[in-house]
Amino acid sequence: MRGTPRTRRIPRPALGVLIGVTALFTAGTLATTPAGAAPEPGPSTARVHSVPASAQQQARDFWTPERMRSAVPLDLLDADARSTDAAPRAGRPATVAPTVPTAGTADVGPAAFPNGGGAWTGGGAVVNTAGRVFFTYQGRTASCSGNAVTSANKSTVITAGHCVKLEGAWHTDWVFVPGYHDGQAPHGRWTATKTLSTPQWTASEDINYDVGAAVVAPLDGQRLTDVVGGQGLAFNTGYNLRMYAFGFPAAAPYDGQKFIYCSGTTNRDFLLSNDHGMGCDMTGGSSGGPWFTQFNEATGTGLQSSVNSFKYNFLPNRMYGPYFGADAQNLYQAAQSS
Repeated sequence: MRGTPRTRRIPRPALGVLIGVTALFTAGTLATTPAGAAPEPGPSTARVHSVPASAQQQARDFWTPERMRSAVPLDLLDADARSTDAAPRAGRPATVAPTVPTAGTADVGPAAFPNGGGAWTGGGAVVNTAGRVFFTYQGRTASCSGNAVTSANKSTVITAGHCVKLEGAWHTDWVFVPGYHDGQAPHGRWTATKTLSTPQWTASEDINYDVGAAVVAPLDGQRLTDVVGGQGLAFNTGYNLRMYAFGFPAAAPYDGQKFIYCSGTTNRDFLLSNDHGMGCDMTGGSSGGPWFTQFNEATGTGLQSSVNSFKYNFLPNRMYGPYFGADAQNLYQAAQSS
């Protein structure tokens, strides 16, 4: 490659070769903390967007099965070297344990590792905690992926920063659909009361900090993780790890209706970011889907350590996800405390 490498953020398709991974549709020993009690690592605070009750009801009514199936792509944006800042701030390694039902989990055969992209057939908790995120962006319907996590409010979803805010505007009509399949919402459509992102993403869309979160309203008198469970999290746990990535890619060769996974040993990006990199062919719509360390294939549980974020246009089969450092931990703390 000649010149400065360029990246494309996840919410959009490319011409010829698909590059982003976002909301596009074309038809040592770690210090372990108690659930919801990851320590506050520093002064940097998350940016929060509150959603009025009237808008929450509008979002729930808006996302019919037909609209979920027909959500359209976002435009693909370029991110040059100026869209990155210093390496993510470090903090003390910390983990939060999963909180998922144990009944009904059955042993399954081992999944392929490494795997560059294929349907997840293993079952387990991840098929309930992970789901699709739907929202309106610049007047267009769009989609990403997300995941429910252990939290003090039992209502926190982790996704990508560009799946909550992009080009200076917070997305509207934001809902999380855990366990999505074929236009169906088996566990309901959970509307955001707040969406959040890191200060670096909201200020300048720095790809090192492309992490977002949402706090969702109770549904039928129940809170999110009481219904679907919550995955664990890990912060400041290093690079070169065995990880599993999940999402709902929608651009060819995928159609957004299947739950897809990739797996492999990650490496630290040596080009424009400080992200994790993994061999993975997931496409637009998978943005915001969870990356796990210590993933147990038999139970479908793990520690969320990143999200699907971006691809380089000259590396279409390699996905990158932000490092969960102090600012990602602050974001989680702000969300679960809301």
